Amino acid sequence: MRIARFAHASGMSFGIVEGEADAAPDALTVAEIDGHPFGQLRFTGQRWALADVRLLSPILPSKIVGVGRNYAEHAAEHGNEVPAEPLLFLKPSTTVIGPNDAIRLPAQSKRVEHEAELAVVVGPPGARRADRAAAAAAIFGYACGNDVTARDLQRSDSQWTRAKGFDSFCPLGPWIVTGLDAADVEVRCEVNDEVRQLGRTREMVFDPATLVSYISHVMTLLPGDVVLTGTPAGVGTLADGDLVTVRIGGVGSLTNRVVALD
Repeated sequence: MRIARFAHASGMSFGIVEGEADAAPDALTVAEIDGHPFGQLRFTGQRWALADVRLLSPILPSKIVGVGRNYAEHAAEHGNEVPAEPLLFLKPSTTVIGPNDAIRLPAQSKRVEHEAELAVVVGPPGARRADRAAAAAAIFGYACGNDVTARDLQRSDSQWTRAKGFDSFCPLGPWIVTGLDAADVEVRCEVNDEVRQLGRTREMVFDPATLVSYISHVMTLLPGDVVLTGTPAGVGTLADGDLVTVRIGGVGSLTNRVVALD
């Protein structure tokens, strides 16, 4: 099931995206549900062509927990060892943007890079001190994520908050997919139709359930929180005017334009 959050003429709603997974966007429809998708799904009877609504970030998390160096080749391309335990960092909720929104390049950085990632969305009741089985059950679904990073600031600062935390530095979308076996799906990033990153989730050092369990022993994960599971090798720079697309097998594609802040 694909769960979207979208804007339409009457406001904002959650809905279920209908149509074949490989269908063109203009062949898809979205059926409105009453309230939040974490509850019992009740359809309102309202339906729109997907092309007639604006997709928003599919969830508004209280926090985004990132995982660094979770692909061995990405760690190696920056001269780092694979960590013995998950390497965690936080991105503020204000980094979140949706499909087709602009990634804004801050004046403080001269090297902003893309990081295509499988995003885990935590469902009810959340996760606190969860073992691996409970952590797996707490995963509501998956989305495409882009852990945009000011690489020069990451290297110069003693921690990663500034480099990862600028507004617009966490595109999410285009929707949440439930029921996906994410053990071995493709993770791809294209910039202006050039493939920059290409990996598979089986290459992760720590899989999603392990990550959710580990994080839940540090901090409580609330329903709607997002875990970014790391990025494959091939990260590269973004420039004003670029179009960057993250594609996750079985999920979909997330495209954002890049603009320079004045």
